[in-house]
Amino acid sequence: APGRGAVVLGMGSLGAGRLNAGSDLDLIVIHDAQGQEQSEGPRPLAARPYFARLTQALVTALTAPMAEGRLYEVDMRLRPSGRQGPVATALSSFRSYQLEEAWTWEHLALTRARPLAGDASLAAEVEAFRREVLAVKGQGPKVRSDVAEMRARLQAAKPATAPWDAKNGPGRLMDVELLAETCALRAGDPARRVEQQLRAGVKGGQLSQSDETVLLEAYRLCWRLQAGTRLLTDGALDPDRLGEGGCAFLLRELEEASPGALTARLGRVVEAAAARVTALLGTGDDGNGETGRAAD
Repeated sequence: APGRGAVVLGMGSLGAGRLNAGSDLDLIVIHDAQGQEQSEGPRPLAARPYFARLTQALVTALTAPMAEGRLYEVDMRLRPSGRQGPVATALSSFRSYQLEEAWTWEHLALTRARPLAGDASLAAEVEAFRREVLAVKGQGPKVRSDVAEMRARLQAAKPATAPWDAKNGPGRLMDVELLAETCALRAGDPARRVEQQLRAGVKGGQLSQSDETVLLEAYRLCWRLQAGTRLLTDGALDPDRLGEGGCAFLLRELEEASPGALTARLGRVVEAAAARVTALLGTGDDGNGETGRAAD
């Protein structure tokens, strides 16, 4: 490979180490040819097409059909410029894009990015740059209003579709994760998992300990429900349409006596979490970029 080769960044649930049975793999490939114009093999390629082919080969291998089905779904849309950008990104381009062009949601995505494979020195440089971006971009005056706008769009586009939908809707997984990523970004904290990101919010004065408790209760319940759900279906669960065996499995995993009890518990904790997220993010920029706090 030209130069230092490439490094694979795991994003989203993969970067945070929170995959479930239905998760896809969010990936970004970053390369650094170090001025070397082509590969050194018997049929040399220019650096850019070399790394594009390498990335395509990686995706093909990860998505290979197996006897039991496809190995993984791979999503490359978090790379700079999304589908319109090159499938593999040069380190210099990645740097300039994140510092000069990327929007807040892309900086939020970096809070969960993790180097997974590739050249060790390049991985260390990418991780150091990730921390630099979080420290710089988290202090922007529009972070809060950008996130509030994003939250409103997500809720409009992806509402909860069933009583036991653990992922979509106010106070559920995506909502709590969005707030946790915002805490990590504003604190410039490299934590990737929700629990540590919320703790960074407490340390930075963005959250109260009461906020943290309420949000973690909702997150942990929704995570357990989501992980169980993905063993049963690719969609959201409607308890009225769930078979007896599947229902018994979920109730055992979530330590509830009946579907009604689980529905009531889920509704209670996500309502409390949604109220905290709304109080913490508000509905737009309050003029000074400060994040509000829910009362204890």
